Amino acid sequence: MNTVGPSRFICAASLCAASLCAALGGCASEAVSFRSVPAADPAAENAAAAENAAAFAAAASTSDAAGTTEATQAAGETVPITPADAPSMYTYDPWSRLNRFTYRFNARFDEAIFLPAANVYRRLPSPLRTGVHNFFSNLSEVDSIVNYTLQIQFQRSLRSLGRFVINSTIGIGGLIDVAERLKLPGAPTGFSDTLARWGMHPGPYLVIPLLGPSTLRDGVGLLGDFGTTYGINIANLYRGDVSWGLDVADAVDERAHVNFRYYSSGSPFEYENIRFLYVRKRLIEDEGLRAKTKSKGASTTQQENDRNAPAGK
Repeated sequence: MNTVGPSRFICAASLCAASLCAALGGCASEAVSFRSVPAADPAAENAAAAENAAAFAAAASTSDAAGTTEATQAAGETVPITPADAPSMYTYDPWSRLNRFTYRFNARFDEAIFLPAANVYRRLPSPLRTGVHNFFSNLSEVDSIVNYTLQIQFQRSLRSLGRFVINSTIGIGGLIDVAERLKLPGAPTGFSDTLARWGMHPGPYLVIPLLGPSTLRDGVGLLGDFGTTYGINIANLYRGDVSWGLDVADAVDERAHVNFRYYSSGSPFEYENIRFLYVRKRLIEDEGLRAKTKSKGASTTQQENDRNAPAGK
């Protein structure tokens, strides 16, 4: 690293000192003058600053109103969301007291029974757990076939039918998801989605014992799905003592595939957060189900009212 020698530093300091003395003593070739600071006038400065700020704000608002929209569109950027565009944070929960009690009950049941059973299930060999999960997923295709037909989505109904036939035969009763390997992915649906397809709102928030967050419409949908499986009764699996064992195995398998833990978020508002997120998720899914119908029949005012309405109401 380069350094400056002591002699050069001393010479530079002496030259600066000599120049300063000459200027102060009047020996410089030109007169040296010092600018005086104007007297302070706070009132005048504040008035001038206020005028400048008002002029700047007026110019900025005019410029934004004239060119912001064109600039953002030309740049391909989205317009920022204003508070008026945000959905309502309120969730319709008229049965809050009962729902909170059920939520606490579910948390205790999950900690004492459900979660330990799921943890034991997770220790089973992976091929066995995969086979069990595929088996119950294949049985759920029956609900999908019926409900896609009710939704007048015959292409998806045929796909679910094809998955069920392929997995029930080549897949050894559904233990192997052969249809997935043949590029026929599953897309399960239920009676709740059918109700949403035809315009039924989720309704008030509802916490179902042992099952967890739901809505009134989803509760009705569960009853409809149970009626479908019970009525069709494939291989006599949904009646008699066998059905109880299958229901328990299905519930444990589903719990093992869910990573949620009660009261693990550390938030004192866990109930409110889950309620809001669940209902908003269902509303977003409803928008997808009714996208074509809404774009054809609903007006802009109706869409805005649906967006600003309390979640679940």
